[in-house]
This record gives sequence, C-alpha cells and structure tokens, in this order.
Amino acid sequence: MIHQYKLNGYNIVLDVNSGSVHCVDDVAYDIIQLFYEGNLSRQEIADAIMKKYPVTMADVNEVFDDVDQLKADGKLFEEDTYEPRAFDLKNRHTDIKALCLHVAHTCNLSCEYCFASQGKFHGERALMSLETGKRALDFLIENSGDRVNLEVDFFGGEPLMNWDVVKGIVRYGRSIEKAHNKNFRFTLTTNGVAIDDDVIDFANKEMHNVVLSLDGRKEVHDRLRKTPDGRGSYDMIVPGFQKLVAARGGKDYYMRGTFTHNNVDFTNDIFHMADLGFDQLSMEPVVCGPEDPYALTEEDLSKICEQYEILAKDMLRREREGHPITFYHYMIDLTGGPCIYKRISGCGSGTEYYAVTPWGDLYPCHQFVGEEKFKMGDIWQGVTNGELLKDFKMCNVYAREECRDCWARLYCSGGCAANAYHGTGSIKGIYEYGCKLFKKRIECAIMMKVAETYGEENEDK
Repeated sequence: MIHQYKLNGYNIVLDVNSGSVHCVDDVAYDIIQLFYEGNLSRQEIADAIMKKYPVTMADVNEVFDDVDQLKADGKLFEEDTYEPRAFDLKNRHTDIKALCLHVAHTCNLSCEYCFASQGKFHGERALMSLETGKRALDFLIENSGDRVNLEVDFFGGEPLMNWDVVKGIVRYGRSIEKAHNKNFRFTLTTNGVAIDDDVIDFANKEMHNVVLSLDGRKEVHDRLRKTPDGRGSYDMIVPGFQKLVAARGGKDYYMRGTFTHNNVDFTNDIFHMADLGFDQLSMEPVVCGPEDPYALTEEDLSKICEQYEILAKDMLRREREGHPITFYHYMIDLTGGPCIYKRISGCGSGTEYYAVTPWGDLYPCHQFVGEEKFKMGDIWQGVTNGELLKDFKMCNVYAREECRDCWARLYCSGGCAANAYHGTGSIKGIYEYGCKLFKKRIECAIMMKVAETYGEENEDK
C-alpha cells in the first residue's frame, strides 16, 4: 500500500508497510501512481507519461528502473507482513508501565467542555488519601515485571487541590524506587490556578514533565475555561505558567490547549502561546456530543485541515529563523520510533496503562473513569475483570475493519479506544472525524521531515 499527496511544493510518496518516505518529481509521482493502480502495462504507462510531460522513453525507463530497485529493496509496494502476527497480541505480557493517579475528583474551574464533569467524573467529589497513593505505587511496582522506568501522572480534576498528598506520594516513590530497581517518572497535569512558589520548586525538582492547560488567546480561553462563579481564568494562570516554565529552563513541559467550533482558527492561539514565551505546544480537538454548541462540525473540517497546513509551514519558517516551536502532534520519528507491536496496538490502555480513582479503583484510562462497566479491578486485588482485559488486549488496528485499508494505521495504531467508545459505543469502533484530523496531522508532520531533508527550495512562497 502507498499513500501519495502533494503539500507545500513537495510530491510525497509514503510506502505504508515499510514506512519509507520518498520525495519525487512530477513524472515519478505519476508513474508510481499508475503502477499502484495496476491497470496499465508499462508501455501504456510510458505512453501516458510522454503525452503529459516533455520526456523521452529513456527518461521513463530510468524511473521504471528506480521503482524496480525500490521495490526490490523493500521500500516501495511492500507487502503487509504484520497482520498475521497482530493477534499474537492476545498472548503478550501485560506488565504495567504507567498509572494516571486521580488524586482529586474536584476542580477549582468549571470548564464547559470538561469530559470529567468538572472533575467529578459523573460521581462524587473526592480526594485521594496518601495511603491510597502509596498503595498505587506499590501496585505498579508489583505488576511492572522487569520494566525499570515507570510513569505516574498526577491528574484530576485538579491535582493541585490535593498538593500535599501529591508531594507525599512522590517522596514515598523516591524512598522505595532504588530498592526495587525502578525509576519513577512523575508528571503533573494542572490548570494552573493554584500554582505558587512551592508548586514551582517541587514540580521542577521532581516532575519529569508538566502539562499546563491553556487554550490560547484570552478571549478564547476565557469563553469556556471559567471559575465556578463565571470569571475567566486566563489572567490568573498565565503569569504562573510563565514563571514555572522559566524556572524549568523552558524544558520538559507542554502547553496543552483545546480548540472547538468557536476557534477553528486555532493556529492563532498556538502563535499567541508562542508570543507568551511558550514553545512546547499541543492543541487538541474537542471531543463532545454533536449537540454541544462548541462541537466541531463537518463544515469546520476543511478549515481545520487548512490550519494544520498553516501551522506546519509557519513552524518551518520559525526553524529557519532560529526560533523553533514544537507541536506535539508533529513529533514523528521516520528512522526509529516505536516497535511494530506498539505501532499495531497503541497506547496500552487497559493492559499496560491504568487510571486510579481516589478510592483505588482501576480503569483502562482517565477517559473511562466513571463508566462503571469499564472498572477493571482495584489496586489491592489487581485486575479482576479478565474479559475486559482480553478486549483491550485485542484492541489493535487489525481488529478494526475500517483500519485495514487505511494508510495511516501504523501511525495511529487504531486510534484512541476511549474516543472510539464515546463516538461509536465500541472500543473497536472508529471515531471518523478524529481519523480525518489525525491523517492530516501526519501528512503535515511527514512533509516537515521532507522539508528538513531537502531544504526549502520546493516550498510554496
């Protein structure tokens, strides 16, 4: 399978199964396309090309030779050798590598689009106890096998509303990790309202990464991210974010925003965050019910795709000018990257990664918390819902019929199980809108790698 597209002056050919990316001229682009369609002989392809372009048979034969060599090298028209092995995943080890600790099922903001129902996750407000947090780390160690690096994200609600417990859990982790040959990598996700010097000092000492929630321009951010009494939160959080990031040396953080129907021109929000001094950026499409006033519409789709192109081109410009920014969804490794089993099976939710509620219950990930039928056990008894575990083990690209013929399947790994469930009612479903956006982001990310390799001479001016 191949995928061909033109973007920013480049003709790009992606060989899906090998992962090879080729940047070619117009003649080679059309020849490869005609080869792939497979309904013309070589002579018929040559005749069509020579009719369209001022080239000779010798020129065409040279491209034929290049195509034949790439095919022989396994870099073009490669067969899919992964599908027969995909369902071996049901027998894979499920050592746990990461936990999302819901230390606070409560929040000091009342964001309208919050999937967690303002931090309550459709239940009661609650704070995790230190004893439960300690047990969660013990559970992770006990079930991590020979993994050394273990990930723990402090999440909510708003985790800073239970800050003393967060600090206690971290200190406990540091006190036991070496004895078990483990290394905890802690992450904090916060809306920033309660950031102070103590948070900054401790987070910058102990947190491997910090995720900071900011939707961009003040008017955009304040529209949906409000305090319980209806005030916008932009002015109360931005100074704290700037101070925290400066104290971290500008490293190991992400500004994470959400764009909605209200700001499909979200590149302006990304650029605004860059103007504030932030250069590690993420902007996620809202996932909500179609009846919500801020839900993305089909009419928004083309505008959003255009925004992704604008962002990619502007990032190349900033790179050339010596002021680069990083966009999470454009981070792609074409030379290494995840192993094939990871590319088939995805994030590991429900197998290698779990969310822990304030009461110690286990869910496949933070987006399933509150959905009682997805409760998988608890941190004392372990994973006890064996049937659900089997379902998540089999949650891979080849379990989804729609993914089999998709060129992006080895980049998205079948997509987010939670988004699939909330969009279709099945963890093996397809959230089609999200798929379209994902494919556009991957096209932009690959184009940027091509531009970095071949330079700017082909780029649209």
